[in-house]
Amino acid sequence: MDETVYPRERTALLFVDPYNDFLSEGGKVFPRVKAVADENGLLNNLRRLDGAIRAAKIQVVIVPHRRWEPGDYESWDHPNPTQKSIMHRHSFARGEWGGDWHPDFAPKEGDIVVHEHWGQSGFANTDLDMQLKQKDISHVIVVGLLANTCIESTGRYAMELGYHVTLVRDATAAFSHEMMHAAHDLNGPTFAHAILTTADLIAALPPASSKEAVQPA
Repeated sequence: MDETVYPRERTALLFVDPYNDFLSEGGKVFPRVKAVADENGLLNNLRRLDGAIRAAKIQVVIVPHRRWEPGDYESWDHPNPTQKSIMHRHSFARGEWGGDWHPDFAPKEGDIVVHEHWGQSGFANTDLDMQLKQKDISHVIVVGLLANTCIESTGRYAMELGYHVTLVRDATAAFSHEMMHAAHDLNGPTFAHAILTTADLIAALPPASSKEAVQPA
């Protein structure tokens, strides 16, 4: 893949599903991602990347999954396997701790929080594409959870809509190494324009345009 330049005014970080249930000890889904997340240094990488993106004055977009509510899927003809799991587990429940933002990644002033997605793509049945077009965004960096579901689906959809797509190997996680391998080594190269590490991406960002500090590695 060619070296990518990230134009400050035309790049956005898409942070997918930064919920306690995914990213915090005690979260309903966290035990399933913990091994890969710890091995990747996921939380520290997300903190470093979040700091670098904000220091570079790049737009942050929060791309949240549907927060579970009673009755969401029970009457559906064909909820998918993930939706069935959410229906059983009550992941990301609205009004509960698990459905709150991880405290390190809660939206800040100037961030865009798009409509919640019901499936795996942050674009399908949401306002994400409209919000990005209003900011004249051409490049999207997709991070968060899970690598082989919402990250891959959001990245694929972005490519179909004409965006330049970057995946970040160690700013995501999945339930197994096999799923991570599929996401980044098998499937990612078929749609992503760049697949980088957190360190490589930070090095490629525009210089910080303020005195905001980037957290050290």
